[in-house]
Amino acid sequence: MLIPKRVKYRRVQRGRMKGRDARGNVINFGDYGLVACEPGWIKSCQIEAARIAMTRYIRRGGGVWVKIFPHKPVTKKPAETRMGSGKGSPEFWVAVVKPDRVMFEIGGVPEADAKEALRLASYKMPIKCKIVARESGETNEG
Repeated sequence: MLIPKRVKYRRVQRGRMKGRDARGNVINFGDYGLVACEPGWIKSCQIEAARIAMTRYIRRGGGVWVKIFPHKPVTKKPAETRMGSGKGSPEFWVAVVKPDRVMFEIGGVPEADAKEALRLASYKMPIKCKIVARESGETNEG
């Protein structure tokens, strides 16, 4: 599972998910992508489950790119703990995703296989997603 090697602060606030994503909304590497349609937190285990579902479906051919990373720690307090006594310890890590964010890309496989692999990955996501294709006139800028 994906987690950061080190972080400056172990406990962060929840934040807000306002607006659409201005960055990370273009397909750079592959030919097809899975795009978020609504805001949400995606756990590292959900990212890994989607990646495994895609790579198993396409077997050896093609490439899969994961374009989101879980930077945000989510804390939980133990069960049956009284109120107070500070914030809980980090339990899992999430990626904050806004609408229009390209989460996964896939390339080097036929269109039918790519769309089916991305459909299987979308079932692992806790938010609504759509499958998009790269525009033909687009260039790789990086």
